[in-house]
Amino acid sequence: MTDELRPLAAKRLATEVRTRKHLTTGFVGTPYLCHVLSRYGYTDEAYQLLNRKQYPSWLFPVTQGATTIWERWDGQKPDGTFQDVGMNSFNHYAYGAIGEWMYRVMAGIELDPTMPGYKHILIQPQPGGGFTNVKAAHQTMYGKVSSAWTLKDGKIEVAVEVPANTRATVRLPKAQLASVRESGQGLTNGNGVVATRQDGNAVVVEVGSGQYRFSYALAE
Repeated sequence: MTDELRPLAAKRLATEVRTRKHLTTGFVGTPYLCHVLSRYGYTDEAYQLLNRKQYPSWLFPVTQGATTIWERWDGQKPDGTFQDVGMNSFNHYAYGAIGEWMYRVMAGIELDPTMPGYKHILIQPQPGGGFTNVKAAHQTMYGKVSSAWTLKDGKIEVAVEVPANTRATVRLPKAQLASVRESGQGLTNGNGVVATRQDGNAVVVEVGSGQYRFSYALAE
């Protein structure tokens, strides 16, 4: 597919999600759905898929008591009966790949493809879907990287931990530079903060290793 057609394909996908209100893919396509939607600005539609509880969805098995991801969306049916036992694993990764999207988009822990191995980390959370708090951590070869955010009364707090001997670019959504605080203080260079800038409706902060707590009122 050419680069010119990709946004059109993403737009059509988002329209399909809004119309059908559920995913329609299997093992091959499902891991890419939410990533494609959020990459092209349709994060609300990605959250719509994540939040759905009716079959077919990720949360339908949860309503049936699942604590792992099943091989089939309806491995156990609402009446308690099961699918074909020959192909009915109750701990399967293909659909469980939604977890990757939750780490990389919801929490925002992302690799920098130009500096692999988490030497430089991108922290770019995308709140939504009615969630009020998210927390995720990953153990890298340098130590733990974590990202957490909490929404309350129109304000957001983003807590970030960057491991030793690494650096990170933190992208704060719906933020204005003048209103962002780090650990209660105005956002200025120093104490691990290397640079700050406004980028559209987001604030970008370059930081070294350490722990940071950003807070601000969400801008529209």
